[in-house]
Amino acid sequence: MDVKYLNPIISATDSVFKTMLSLEPKKGEISVQEDLVTDKEANVIIGMTGDIKGSIVYSFSQAMALKVVEAMSGMEMKELDKFVTSAMGELGNIISGQATTGLADQDLNCDIAPPQIVTGSNINISSEADKVLKVNFVTDLGEFDVGFSVK
Repeated sequence: MDVKYLNPIISATDSVFKTMLSLEPKKGEISVQEDLVTDKEANVIIGMTGDIKGSIVYSFSQAMALKVVEAMSGMEMKELDKFVTSAMGELGNIISGQATTGLADQDLNCDIAPPQIVTGSNINISSEADKVLKVNFVTDLGEFDVGFSVK
């Protein structure tokens, strides 16, 4: 994957976490996989179309998803219900929307699809791309992964 695609997504992730949640995500381990395999329970999938085709997957543990939505809403969350998954979908939507702005600055025309939420553990998300680049982020609320599967 060309780094020019990756940097706007990482930059948008950093920016949104800082402004919305007052968190500084620190980039952790980076890995390359055939498909995106995640052991995290809350996964937000954002499709991309245009000059870049594929998807971005934001994967959170249940505990972190609950903490993130608590920080966003000011209410205590106890389970991955529709409110929590909807809020997580919106977070992924905001990050991805900001990333497309960064891609547009590079003269790349991209649109995003509405978020799809997949819950459960040990999820395998297939991709049309040859490889999936997975970046782990660490915050004070826990760790999350962002998977990039683009062509």
